[in-house]
Amino acid sequence: MSDHMQKQTIFQVHKPGVLTTFQDLGRYGFQQYGVPVSGAMDHFALQMANILVGNDRDTVCLEVTLVGPVLDVSSPEPITVAITGAALGPNLNGNPAPMWQSFKMKRGDRLTFGKHQEGVRAYIAVAGGFDAPAFFQSQSTDVKSGFGQQLQRDQSINGFPVKSPSGIGLSPMAIPAYPSAINVSIVEGPHIDHFSKQELDRFYSTAHTVDANSNRMGYRLNSEPMIHKQSVDIWSDAIPFGGIQIPGNGQPIILMAERQTTGGYPRIGTVISTDLPKLAQLVPNGEIRFSPISVEAAQERAVQMETFLFKMDTFIRNY
Repeated sequence: MSDHMQKQTIFQVHKPGVLTTFQDLGRYGFQQYGVPVSGAMDHFALQMANILVGNDRDTVCLEVTLVGPVLDVSSPEPITVAITGAALGPNLNGNPAPMWQSFKMKRGDRLTFGKHQEGVRAYIAVAGGFDAPAFFQSQSTDVKSGFGQQLQRDQSINGFPVKSPSGIGLSPMAIPAYPSAINVSIVEGPHIDHFSKQELDRFYSTAHTVDANSNRMGYRLNSEPMIHKQSVDIWSDAIPFGGIQIPGNGQPIILMAERQTTGGYPRIGTVISTDLPKLAQLVPNGEIRFSPISVEAAQERAVQMETFLFKMDTFIRNY
């Protein structure tokens, strides 16, 4: 990207927010070496933000968590911006900024965030993309692994701004809602035999609450503990995004974007990829109910989401 685009300082960070980081779709192919995948928690929102400004879908964005930053535009030329994901009250120069729609910002403009409405994580994309350090072929921040850092006060954010149409938005009917109680589908396995049918039935019939001590690495769930019918310890194996571990205390943990590469606790199943975005946007103390789904049905939903993203990308690029 930088070979044919001029790098410029596009934002000055007046306030960094609670946790604002650079994220793309993650660093894949290195788990065998102990390198976590990381990446955006909500892949759908990140890809849509990029699509709306004309970027490749995997272009690095800013992931904003609950309390957003204050960013001042310093680019000499206007920039095209899109904000998707959680409704965190974005404002442009004190007036409501559109969400799920591209818009222009110019030098001296200020982007702020106000009252939280729903969801947890918002994504800010700029046409042309940000200049963020790359580690293992990804620009995703993973502070625990030493890959980048969260935004800091007075930091300069560089990018490669390009001209792009604005005012392009997602139909209101296609904008996801982020309720505080969700239903999530999981593909069962690989250690389902560690639990009795009675325990499995109770797992599916129970509402699980997300502990406030949850983060990008994993969601701890509070519910009546599950009882293992055999040893809690297993041979460690690779952990997928959305894998649900049941450790010795019986309280489920859903492994998220910054999960460890391997784990040694039984996994009852894995949240399907199309349900991960609403899981990523579930507020602390939110409720989850699980239901099993076949691999074939999960694949069909994944194809439907990819088809939607592809059609949106193609349409906007030809706009």
